[in-house]
Amino acid sequence: MFIQTEATPNPATLKFLPGRVVLPEGTYDFRSAAEAGASPLAEKLFAVPGVAAVFFGHDFITVTKDDTDWQHMKPAILGAIMEQFMSGQPVMATATAGEDTEEGEFFDAADEETVTVIKDLIETRVRPAVAQDGGDITFKGFRDGIVYLSMRGACAGCPSSTATLQHGIQNLLRHFVPEVEEVRPI
Repeated sequence: MFIQTEATPNPATLKFLPGRVVLPEGTYDFRSAAEAGASPLAEKLFAVPGVAAVFFGHDFITVTKDDTDWQHMKPAILGAIMEQFMSGQPVMATATAGEDTEEGEFFDAADEETVTVIKDLIETRVRPAVAQDGGDITFKGFRDGIVYLSMRGACAGCPSSTATLQHGIQNLLRHFVPEVEEVRPI
């Protein structure tokens, strides 16, 4: 098994590509070792000293570190990923569709058409680009011309995430949806 690694715009996060499906649908973001119980792979990764967060996408895993050097962490991370996939065991301990649900969304019912267009643009134009960088972004709400988005994986805490939101996503949404005035992380 050959696992590729890619740098992300976030220097504290590396993207690992195992060459197979990690999660068949959805994404999952583990922000601490305490949250890792739902996944044997996440538990193995958090056992590596320096691992601060783990994110699963369709065909990739991103690992965020503390101030530990990648040179010391990378072999152990690669070993944990390889061991998990070679064992044939599922990545998640329980069947799950991922955590990117519409639960917790907020918007006025009168804005439903606008929200549908915003969500479609995010799904078709923004999420694929963000996934290439090892992250994910999901719609959380729309109120008073402001779109609220949740950034996860490599995007969470990335120094360039503010620029991505304001110059990339905000400009895209404003172009197609005149009701959008601003985009903010949640």
